[in-house]
Amino acid sequence: METVHKIGRRKTAVARVYVSQGSGNITINKREFKNYFTTPTLQYKVQQPLMLTENLETYDITVNVFGGGVTGQAEAIRLAITRALVSINEENKTVLKPEGLLTRDPRMVERKKYGQKKARKKFQFSKR
Repeated sequence: METVHKIGRRKTAVARVYVSQGSGNITINKREFKNYFTTPTLQYKVQQPLMLTENLETYDITVNVFGGGVTGQAEAIRLAITRALVSINEENKTVLKPEGLLTRDPRMVERKKYGQKKARKKFQFSKR
């Protein structure tokens, strides 16, 4: 198996993932993934597609991720890994689709409007 390259996005984060045969090493921006994502929740999000397909020690994953915050980056990586696993083996789709991992989350930050404090918050109204 040669290297599989996939892209995942979430909010403004973009993750480029390279999956190759290996022993389960995950490297994010040239750092070990447990050093990059320190909280167990974010570590779980990154490993979720591998856990569901029982491939934790099967593939080496190299990730380049930029933009957004830590949660957006973790979810972008999760989407990219999911897409890679499906392209490697189509049978993984039946496991990952019901979990909602193949869906690109379309929610983005709403833009600020002029004449307002934020996207929806207004300046204080004074009657007199």
